[in-house]
Amino acid sequence: MPSTQTPPIAGGAIDPPSLRPPIDDAVIERVDAALLRARLEALRTQGWTMLLDIGAADYPLRAPRFDVVYHFLKLSPDAAGIVTKPERLRLLCGVEATHAHVPSASDLWPNADWAEREIFDLFGIVFDGHPDLRRIQMPHTWEGHPLRKDYPLRGPARERSPRPAFALKSNVQAGTPPSGETLAALQEQRREP
Repeated sequence: MPSTQTPPIAGGAIDPPSLRPPIDDAVIERVDAALLRARLEALRTQGWTMLLDIGAADYPLRAPRFDVVYHFLKLSPDAAGIVTKPERLRLLCGVEATHAHVPSASDLWPNADWAEREIFDLFGIVFDGHPDLRRIQMPHTWEGHPLRKDYPLRGPARERSPRPAFALKSNVQAGTPPSGETLAALQEQRREP
């Protein structure tokens, strides 16, 4: 089955999956977030009973910023009851950064539960109708969503703490015992307004 690659997204942004080479045995389809729930229900009734995975991707310079990606498998038996070649489908849904909400698929495919929680935890995309949407990998007190491209490298809490300008490895000779000067300098920086 040939791939149905999608054209550039409205607004002039390039759709990254459209730049990839075609996948010979998979159909790639893009759906609007407003139509996602109806499309998921239609796929379920059409025999796409296996949801293999749900993932997300962040494209900060593109609108819509996020993609939620669903991977489906369909095993169709022929008239003799023998399963023929499986069909694969990749469904991409663009999600705006300002309103990062999509409907949950956990009532249609129960294995979507933890994958949706992981996407919520790491990207901040909310799955409306999910029975237990809470963090699954990061601690409950964690700030932000670490797989977003604009997430601070050291994390938001550590990014607010000062870093001494002189504490580079190139400035310290190998085997030099710690002098405590770095700690004293950090404490002095914290005292300054």
